[in-house]
Amino acid sequence: MPLGSDPLDELAIPDGTTVEEHDLVTDGDVIVGGQSTVEFGVRGHNVIAGERVQFGGHIEAEADCRLDMWSDVQDNVLVGRDAYLGERVHVGGRLMVSGDLDIGDDVDIEEGFEANGWIVIRNPMPTIVFVFVYLQQLLQIGEEEAAEEVVSDLLESEEVEADPVVVPRNGHVSDDSWRVSTPATIGDDCRLHGNIRAESIEVGQRNDVFGSLRARGDISVGEHTVIHGDVTTRSGTVELADDVEVRGDVSCEDLHFHEGAIVDGTMRASGEMSMVKAGTHEHIAADGDGGRKRFHGDAEDGNGANAGTENTSEGGE
Repeated sequence: MPLGSDPLDELAIPDGTTVEEHDLVTDGDVIVGGQSTVEFGVRGHNVIAGERVQFGGHIEAEADCRLDMWSDVQDNVLVGRDAYLGERVHVGGRLMVSGDLDIGDDVDIEEGFEANGWIVIRNPMPTIVFVFVYLQQLLQIGEEEAAEEVVSDLLESEEVEADPVVVPRNGHVSDDSWRVSTPATIGDDCRLHGNIRAESIEVGQRNDVFGSLRARGDISVGEHTVIHGDVTTRSGTVELADDVEVRGDVSCEDLHFHEGAIVDGTMRASGEMSMVKAGTHEHIAADGDGGRKRFHGDAEDGNGANAGTENTSEGGE
């Protein structure tokens, strides 16, 4: 993670992330910015949450769990190593910690807790605030290498090479929608439920997204990905790679799609619409008809003339 950027400046869903029976499951860490809501349960390596984060299910952390002040977890919290709970954290179930427990004042654990290591009661500085203050001090004295090591130790455990799930500040994640005011990046081989709303959206390969994509800016969808909904951008460009399937409408300013892409509904572009074939582009007229469309055609020749376009409908006619 570059030190010059804010680590919570986008919604980041790494490769292989899935939603299973209302649980968000990942091999790496889960980092949630302050004042966010995650209506799923969460299963990951380390789980780190800022202040006033609400979890609608349980938390299972293989390693450490850090919950800053005023955070709320509706169900149990199970921690494989150490746990750090800030002031006035609420846990609606039971807290089970295999290692040490560092806990602040007025923490409410409805069904009690158990820790196999040391239990320390105090008011530690919120985890994310502490990390940023520490990094700032290291950078001010020119210890860039040490700062890099801190970031590496926090987000890239020696046991786990997977990138973390990152939910930015004020984000909202649920079965119905993933809503953030930042860009969103989804890796490869993910299975997600809910409509995704972001500043811009980049989706990798071989994903199943059971919902629509909507952004103010650009949207790109990688090969062999299925979007079970509409793809809409207010003023950006939509790019659909080979073997993408959109089971809804596409609406955008400019549309660039591979000849192997399939759109079940209507395609609308207020600007340019072009088809990509073997590294070339062919401009075509916007087609307002519905139905399942796969576009085939020869590329535009060097003089800008169309060599011919065939528009075949595979359904809905």
